[in-house]
Amino acid sequence: MINFQGKIAIVTGSTRGIGRAIAETLAKNDCSVVISSRNNEAVQSTVNELKSLGYQVSGYAADISNIDEAKALVNFAVEKYGKVDILINNAGITKDGLLMRMKVEDWDEVLHVNLTGIFNMCQAILRPMMKNRYGRIINISSIVGQMGNAGQINYSAAKAGILGFTKSLAREISSRGITVNAIAPGYIETDMTQAMSETAKETLTLQIPLGRIGSGEDVAHLSAFLASDLASYITGQVVNVDGGLVMQG
Repeated sequence: MINFQGKIAIVTGSTRGIGRAIAETLAKNDCSVVISSRNNEAVQSTVNELKSLGYQVSGYAADISNIDEAKALVNFAVEKYGKVDILINNAGITKDGLLMRMKVEDWDEVLHVNLTGIFNMCQAILRPMMKNRYGRIINISSIVGQMGNAGQINYSAAKAGILGFTKSLAREISSRGITVNAIAPGYIETDMTQAMSETAKETLTLQIPLGRIGSGEDVAHLSAFLASDLASYITGQVVNVDGGLVMQG
């Protein structure tokens, strides 16, 4: 059984969707979790909801694409709890469009939040983790970083970049007792998929060998495993949670 008693985690982008599921799963297993997103109101609402369930959570609003705000988020956690054991880099945005019509600012913003944000958070967290000679860093990528997706050049590039980032950082810091892994979710029930028509959902589901769209909990369960001591000999890996979809690519 996984238990995170005494462990401290930061989960970015954790007020909804996959990030919320990850934060709640860690908290259910006795982890103290710092909830974070750019929206302070959403952060406080999520903290209140999870606290009402008896979980040990706190919140800090930050735009992790800004290096100073990323550092402030890490400093908040360290000052409050004395350390950070687990970092889940989940925050991300989309600005979809075909390359021919994509605005440069849409390219820049998606790369800045989805990729530079992970750089900022990892750089900020390394010193505290290295001091403790312990850490679990999990970066949430996507299967589109492996397969590509028309209309998501910027998002796919950022998610592919996360894979190279993960493997390189794992090589840099493995001797310090810190593991770094990536998760590549497939189609997961989120605000985006909920907005799809039933016909579109049925067409999508037919492409997935397991025959269903995934849930946030599917990703959260793997996150909890990789964040636990059961995964202490796993680093530099990319694990797909996609119902077998990449096999079809």
